[in-house]
Amino acid sequence: MKQRLWGSLALLALATPPAMAKPVPLPEGARYVAMGSSFAAGPGVGPNTPGTPDRCGRGTLNYPNLLAKQLKLGLIDATCSGATTQHVLGPWNEVPPQIESVTADTRLVTITIGGNDVNFVGNIFAAACELMEKPDARCQKWREIGEAEWQANEDRMGQIVRDVRKRAPEARIVFVDYITVLPPKGTCTAMAITPQRMEQSRAAAKRLARMTARVARKEGAEVFRFSALSKTHGPCAASPWSNGLTAPAGDGIPVHPNRAGHVAAAMGLAKFLGFKAAR
Repeated sequence: MKQRLWGSLALLALATPPAMAKPVPLPEGARYVAMGSSFAAGPGVGPNTPGTPDRCGRGTLNYPNLLAKQLKLGLIDATCSGATTQHVLGPWNEVPPQIESVTADTRLVTITIGGNDVNFVGNIFAAACELMEKPDARCQKWREIGEAEWQANEDRMGQIVRDVRKRAPEARIVFVDYITVLPPKGTCTAMAITPQRMEQSRAAAKRLARMTARVARKEGAEVFRFSALSKTHGPCAASPWSNGLTAPAGDGIPVHPNRAGHVAAAMGLAKFLGFKAAR
């Protein structure tokens, strides 16, 4: 699996900001806090991490765990499936605010968030339901997302960066944007939705990526453009890093990164942070 990743990881040379050409070393055991939704939590990618809320689905083989192991960091995994930006900044029933995991001694924070705020995956499932003769009982209708929702999402993402910086002034703050879960053009059997819904979903994915990059630029954070790195590894590709509308047992969940995707994210992040990936 690793050998297939090297060609794609070469693209990161173009993505690494010049200012980070000589990154501050992360000492062994440095505190690393991972925040975000299911695309970071990795439900179905390895067993759930013991002692964590079952509904958060923090897989033991998610990219935060893989990165922490590779760089020998002390991981605090605060990710939670279904989380929105509001759940990073505030509590979610029994789950405390993810931001509370960031302490003054934190040296690295990764963030994958924003998709649930605009129903990105939810709308893809809704689009699939539209083609079912007998829709599943769990099916929901497509939800149009207004400009106010997009703007509020962006504002909260900016607030997350500012709050992290207040809590941990010395931390590197890296957004990890969403892995590609759609074909670059057309449709495919793994993502059987109408061409119209596919175009709408692709537009939402592109907007999420642009918004994440804009927030990072405005707030002085960094962005690892996993959306770009994974664009040729969608569910319909010969070497997929994400699942389509179904998922193999033990390899993630539908419309989410699979094990290969989390491996690619961890390897890419290590390179982005200035570390040589382990061979």
